[in-house]
Amino acid sequence: MNLFLLNLFLAVTWAGLWGSFTLTQLAFGFVIGFITLWIAQPLFGGPSGYYLRAYRIVRLVLFFLYDLCVSSIRVAYDVLTPTDHSNPAILEMPLDVKSDIEILLVTNLISLTPGTLSLDVTPDRKTLIVHAMFADDPDAVIASLKSGMERMVKEVFEE
Repeated sequence: MNLFLLNLFLAVTWAGLWGSFTLTQLAFGFVIGFITLWIAQPLFGGPSGYYLRAYRIVRLVLFFLYDLCVSSIRVAYDVLTPTDHSNPAILEMPLDVKSDIEILLVTNLISLTPGTLSLDVTPDRKTLIVHAMFADDPDAVIASLKSGMERMVKEVFEE
């Protein structure tokens, strides 16, 4: 049985035992189920990629939230101060991700971050066109996007 589905079943069971199917109870049940499955790994044939993937997803979400806060503050500072600190540019970022879902996730996470916007993916799916609000050093912006968002998305989908 898929460990994720088993974890969902444990979360629903937890909420059912408490008699409250709220998001908080389901989330708490999911965490309790995850810990229980992690402790019971030997019963399922040893280590599974499920735990590593869950860790990578949590790390990606936390990185995105951090990047969201930092870039929001930077954009707000630029908007609220009398001087213009922005140096917008259109950049071409070569893509290392291959599948449609990886490309979709990278482009959406970049677009959701203030100060950057994914404009297009080339027909060969090897280059992402990005508008960056603060592109004083275009190579540094591309390197930051590749070593941050794209690398973490790629890690989530590794087997």
